Amino acid sequence: MSESSLLTPAQVSAARTSALAILAGLDRALLGQQELTRLVLVACLARGHVLLEGLPGLGKTELVKALARLSGLDFRRLQFTPDLMPGDVTGGHILEEDERGRRQLVFHKGPVFANVLLADEINRASPKTQSALLEAMAERRVTVLGETRALPEPFYVLATQNPIELEGTYPLPEAQLDRFLFKLDVGSVDRSVLEAILCERRAGRTPDLEPATNGAGLAELFAVVDAVFLPRAVANWIARLVEATHPRHANAPQKVKSYVRHGVSPRGAIAIGEAARAHALLAGKPNVGFDDVRAVAPSALSHRVVLDHRARLDNVRGRDVLAEVLASVSEVDERAAAR
Repeated sequence: MSESSLLTPAQVSAARTSALAILAGLDRALLGQQELTRLVLVACLARGHVLLEGLPGLGKTELVKALARLSGLDFRRLQFTPDLMPGDVTGGHILEEDERGRRQLVFHKGPVFANVLLADEINRASPKTQSALLEAMAERRVTVLGETRALPEPFYVLATQNPIELEGTYPLPEAQLDRFLFKLDVGSVDRSVLEAILCERRAGRTPDLEPATNGAGLAELFAVVDAVFLPRAVANWIARLVEATHPRHANAPQKVKSYVRHGVSPRGAIAIGEAARAHALLAGKPNVGFDDVRAVAPSALSHRVVLDHRARLDNVRGRDVLAEVLASVSEVDERAAAR
């Protein structure tokens, strides 16, 4: 990017104000989860999908509904159950009769034809049904009976997932996990937040939210995020972070060598770069810094490292591995500096 194409302070300020209006609404909808709401908005600005994992009753569904409302986007909710079929997600052909008595197959769109699809409890559906989202998440389109149809723009899948330890769940395969920009853990809140919920939210009802932007406003935000500059030094660090997640690499830290079977794919590096641009914009910066990478890397990479059985035995999670990678890989490329 040339200097003439760098964002001006006025452009950054205007886009940040618009984005912060959405964030303020998310914080009103879900009390006491500021870090979570910020990362969800970062993923939205980076046009990525999000997997929310947590026990029932923590507000995951309300968060997704609030995001769609504040963004002025079309919203659909689909409850994933063991008997759900792929056609229930994508839609399918139904034999209909017209006014002349002629019968023909007519395609009826499924819930996936929306801007925001809430895939509620996605790991309760069978792998066959889960796979119906693979093409939609990667290509923003679906193919039914050999005919491909484009999905609305923008298109997001925000899926909720119960912890795998609960009964009646099917773990998502690695190929599908890789389609999610972020995997975010939704934890419980402290007693002060619970007290506020009891006093301010009768029966748990969230406040009425007015849209903070619309399709045109989001398009402008996306354009600004795309123009956030990624310096070569920061890109180099992202590449070395991803490289260090592979156990056969010489600079891989000990936890990677001990517990990781397969490291992060190039899609993971792309995810960090896009998410870091959005995070930088929320911070009011025209360029990505190392701090932006640190803020998004755990959520972008922890679900992309494939751990072996020893990790489960030793209670080591992907985030534990990523914490060691971030701590061990220097921001400065010593080999490049020595040239």
